[in-house]
Amino acid sequence: MMRERARGLWALLLVALVAAAAAPGAVLAQGNLTSRSDLVGLYALRGTLGLRARDWPRHADPCAAWAGVGCRAGRVVSLNLVGLRRTRLGRLSPRFDVDGLRNLTRLEAFNAAGFGLPGSIPAWLGAGLAPTFQSLDISDCAVSGNIPASALVGLGNLTTLNFAGNQLSGQLPATALSSLTRLRTLNLSDNAFSGALPDAVWSLPGLSVLDVSRNNLTGELPTAGLALPANALVVDLSKNLFYGGVPETFRRLFAQVLLANISGNYFDGKLGVSDGGGGNVSFQLNCFLDVLGQRTQADCQQFYASRGLPYNGPVMPPAPQPTPSPARKKHKNLKYILIGAIGGGLLLIAVVAAIVFCFVCSGRTGRRNDQRGSGASPSAPSGVSATGTAAATGGSQPSALSANTAKVGDSFAYDQLANATSGFGEERLIKHGHSGDLYHGVLQDGTAVVVKRITSRVARKDAYLAELDLFTKGLHERLVPFLGHCLDKEEEKVLVYRFVRNGDLSSALHRKSREEDEGMQSLDWIKRLKIATGVAEALCYLHHECSPPMVHRDVQASSVLLDDKFDVRLGSLSEACPQEGEGHQNVITKLLRFSSTADQGSSGSPSATCPYDVYCFGKVLLELVTGRLGISASNDAATSDWLDATLRYVNIYEKDLMSKIIDPTLIIDEDHLEEVWAMAIVAKSCLNPRSSKRPPMKYILKALENPLKVVREDNGNGSARLRATSSRGSWNAALFGSWRHSSSDIGPSRDDNILKRSETIKSSGGSNGDHSSSRRRQSKEIFPEPSGSRDTED
Repeated sequence: MMRERARGLWALLLVALVAAAAAPGAVLAQGNLTSRSDLVGLYALRGTLGLRARDWPRHADPCAAWAGVGCRAGRVVSLNLVGLRRTRLGRLSPRFDVDGLRNLTRLEAFNAAGFGLPGSIPAWLGAGLAPTFQSLDISDCAVSGNIPASALVGLGNLTTLNFAGNQLSGQLPATALSSLTRLRTLNLSDNAFSGALPDAVWSLPGLSVLDVSRNNLTGELPTAGLALPANALVVDLSKNLFYGGVPETFRRLFAQVLLANISGNYFDGKLGVSDGGGGNVSFQLNCFLDVLGQRTQADCQQFYASRGLPYNGPVMPPAPQPTPSPARKKHKNLKYILIGAIGGGLLLIAVVAAIVFCFVCSGRTGRRNDQRGSGASPSAPSGVSATGTAAATGGSQPSALSANTAKVGDSFAYDQLANATSGFGEERLIKHGHSGDLYHGVLQDGTAVVVKRITSRVARKDAYLAELDLFTKGLHERLVPFLGHCLDKEEEKVLVYRFVRNGDLSSALHRKSREEDEGMQSLDWIKRLKIATGVAEALCYLHHECSPPMVHRDVQASSVLLDDKFDVRLGSLSEACPQEGEGHQNVITKLLRFSSTADQGSSGSPSATCPYDVYCFGKVLLELVTGRLGISASNDAATSDWLDATLRYVNIYEKDLMSKIIDPTLIIDEDHLEEVWAMAIVAKSCLNPRSSKRPPMKYILKALENPLKVVREDNGNGSARLRATSSRGSWNAALFGSWRHSSSDIGPSRDDNILKRSETIKSSGGSNGDHSSSRRRQSKEIFPEPSGSRDTED
């Protein structure tokens, strides 16, 4: 209870400090802008940042009509870019280009939190900003590189410095930080800073909030010679690599602040505060000897030994190795030789038997796959199941997978996760998933998490092994953020993920359909295209970067998780398994997989092939284009009929047909309409009923990254125009090479011919011969696919 109250106090304090820091920028516009220098600087920022005309309109007074511009006495004193968006052209090449700030000689605050400024911090920043400058917030802006010392020198009046949530690295500039004598808030959390935290930071007289959590900072806390800030309220050093003891001066400092967090480091010795200083100090996962919830003794000893540091704790002696007596050494050598010979013979027999058995089994599996592939329909290939059984390899090789689980994420105690979820209470239950129950929880350090509880009641006990096996290959940025696991109990396994705030794609579309105003704004076309590209990146990683290629087998809108920036985190990985029929896999791998896949393949479970994922992804794309809910999660007859009816309006020749299927709530311009058109064409190619004709994910990703190239071509003068005949010239030359017409794959329906007849007549030019040739060409369905690329399933 005390820790919860402390977290609440910290949250209220941060809100108050942010509001106070933003006070210089929260100035209402008073009169018109009178400084030409300020006007030049604002228009320079408008161009380099690519801001939209609706936010910063031309021929309007910036103080009165420009969003986020605060003025006082006709001069610009604050800029707030939070919530503003770039133009389509500006989004193509965003960069950290804020040279226009040099002209704003009365500027006091600049807030670009979450706006996106990829690139490094300019070295001129300290000398170029106004002497009156007080608040700088570029958190969550994708800034990279190190902090140049010159970027801070000269900002003597700075009170707030927030660089949190970026990709900054390197060492902190000690001399430059020491010159910020009026600094009250310093937030450098969630970066990759290394080296020591400068001692000068602890001597800043006005410092109230210090947050350097989630970095790679290391070193000991200074023991003497420092005047610690008397007004400190929050000190967060968590999740770094600090070590050594906690000096007495810092114990007194931690006792006086509202909240201190030193958890997730390697501090050793005795803390001397058994109850955490009344609940305002978090100290878990260190190497303290007198408090609970610390790292293991082996972990602490390994950390200090690897760095050659003295460890103030008990040292585990190495286990003594018995020395064999000379009289028995000869007999032992003979025993080992006999064991090796017998074992080698048995292994050779087993390998021969495995090869013979594999050839027999692969013949049966090949015939079954051929039957399944030939029976696929355009709307639902064989084995389509949104809630299929566990992954094909999820139950096989449990011993081999278990050996690597310790390397994946953190290991949590069961009691720790039970406390985080209020004992897995019903009020914390998010939903009952087909692979386990999902709960919302909060760890002791305040991290919001989703906890998946896997019991024999809801899934096979070994269903978690498929996900852990996938995460051993690496934690990709487009997969669900995996934190760790608890495998202590035999009858119950628990997996832990970082909480993503915007839920899944299906709930986002559902909010859009129920709410009238804000819901429609929550998922505009830019976000939809970003989500489609993100899912393609995740599947491209599984199909083309994993070895062997991995198949997700459960791609649908509810599997697409969205973080606070609507970046994709693909979840529902319990079904993932290696692709069937990979030519490069050896016979032993096929043999080990056969026992767990043969029955599932014949019982209608999701097909373990990459083209199956492509098909499911095509349905997700149609959901984004049409706004129709539940398409990707359904395979019934109604969905099949809807797909057939919708795809008739997706035509490479007729953009105007898109108006019949596009989501009516989308507000888009001409360029965006072409992007929607391109996405629908890509979706149709993914939904090709013949799996061997579906494009690989790496080509789909390229198409979604350059959607206008799917429907445009270069006319030789550098401009673009819509294609009126085929997609072969533009998408082909720009991305993939030559395309094939797959008229043999599917015949056009009567409605398709009616929809194309007007275009056929126009292209015939009145000639009988041309008319006949054009009609034959236009009556064929075109499914984009790179020449020469074949899938494993036919």
